[in-house]
Amino acid sequence: MAKNESKLMWVMGGLLLGIFIASMDQTIVATAMGTIVADLGGLDKFVWVTSAYLVAEMAGMPIFGKLSDMYGRKRFFMFGIAVFLLGSILSGTADSITQLSIYRAIQGIGGGAMMPIAFAIIFDVFPADKRGKMGGLFGAVFGMSSILGPLLGAYITDYISWHWIFYINLPLGLLALALIHFSYKESHEHSKQKIDWLGAATLVGAVVSLMFGLELGGKEYAWDSTVILGLFAVFAVLFALFLYVESKAVEPIISFQMFQKRLFAATNAVALLYTIPFIVATVFIPIYIQGVFGGSATNSGLLLLPMMLGMVAASVLGGILANKTSYRNIMMMASLFVLLGMVLLGTLSTDTSRILVTLYMIITGFGTGFSFSVLSMAAIHNFGPKQYGSANSTISFVREFGMTIGITIFGTIQSHFFTEKLANVFAGMGQAPTGVPTNPRVMFSEQVRSQIPDPILEKLTTALSISISQTFLWALVPAVLAFGFVFLMSRERMQVTPDSKTVKSKPKPNQQLS
Repeated sequence: MAKNESKLMWVMGGLLLGIFIASMDQTIVATAMGTIVADLGGLDKFVWVTSAYLVAEMAGMPIFGKLSDMYGRKRFFMFGIAVFLLGSILSGTADSITQLSIYRAIQGIGGGAMMPIAFAIIFDVFPADKRGKMGGLFGAVFGMSSILGPLLGAYITDYISWHWIFYINLPLGLLALALIHFSYKESHEHSKQKIDWLGAATLVGAVVSLMFGLELGGKEYAWDSTVILGLFAVFAVLFALFLYVESKAVEPIISFQMFQKRLFAATNAVALLYTIPFIVATVFIPIYIQGVFGGSATNSGLLLLPMMLGMVAASVLGGILANKTSYRNIMMMASLFVLLGMVLLGTLSTDTSRILVTLYMIITGFGTGFSFSVLSMAAIHNFGPKQYGSANSTISFVREFGMTIGITIFGTIQSHFFTEKLANVFAGMGQAPTGVPTNPRVMFSEQVRSQIPDPILEKLTTALSISISQTFLWALVPAVLAFGFVFLMSRERMQVTPDSKTVKSKPKPNQQLS
């Protein structure tokens, strides 16, 4: 027994390492992008470096989740690590933005295989009485890596070289590969089934069209341009075709029958909306700190640590509480913290003390942290081992989709408010004084800040802080909607039977919604 438990811990170590590098690479290039563009050029194409990874990862998640149900998890998890490492090596050797974007897409394919399969493996190998704790650790690593990504990206770029934000994946990935290869033995059989290639193709096409439309809209092309409207039209057609194909497929990539389960449907709705306040806080708190208080990207990243600690604590606690109360009850409590966090962050100004900013981050991180463990467990709850991959890949896809949509929409909102405030500030001058930046990210440079007269800098930081606080207040909209969908979750909880090997759905005695 002790030997078996030791093997399980090695398996968990491999899974956590895989999830850490895959989720970290969603954000690690953010703070290094300025240096990368300065080195490789291609300022007009830099958006693809991040988008290529996210698009490939999102499109691959439901496909690899389904394939792991059909042919086994180990082979596809290891395949994901291998492809991810190949993409990392190639990314580090890129000598143009176009090459880097292509190599990042290869990385994303690997990440799309690792992310959904890891949680399914937890439910395969761990007994029911330990799944909550293991799921909590999984969620903690996912949340922690999302915040550590920009920090590590800034540190490595400042003190080593941007190439190493990709090379750092190699030792971690190889260790994860070895741990899974030697320690993980699949226990249940997998039946070969027909692959829904048409469903996969229409899903990938729809996701790619939508993401390109969102990324290019308002930047490279106007929102009402033929290119953007065309991309949205292609998305609508392909998505409609995908829905039709999936309704007819014998073994669909995403089974609509899963959404007949109330808990699964409501959980995915909560996940979609819940990730938006999380990504808004993760992106705009460093911008606020660095733009208002000044300092390097590395220092602004370090100031996210309180949010990360709150998130990790909540994710682990959520896994523990899942054995004691319903998923719905946990998420109701968590949603209140998120709502409070968004309200408090909506009060940020140039006069807000760092102590208060830290407190607001802890509250927000604590609220969002529960979702990474609890929602993943809730999504899988009503399904057997042969559907774990599909169930978890679906909610992973929904999370990624929510984060990407969220940062695009709320990035546009913040940019609009900032531009509006600048126009008001300099209305009496006819135009902004020469040398005054209209892009808030330019204000991060100490050289630029030192050349701006103090009265003008004060007006700029005020405009920036107002635009960010108003963005947080707008983020209350998805937070409130998520809270509403939590009430639609059924009241199941993780219930361990005496042999600690199975989980039964056990609703609370009082079934009415309260």
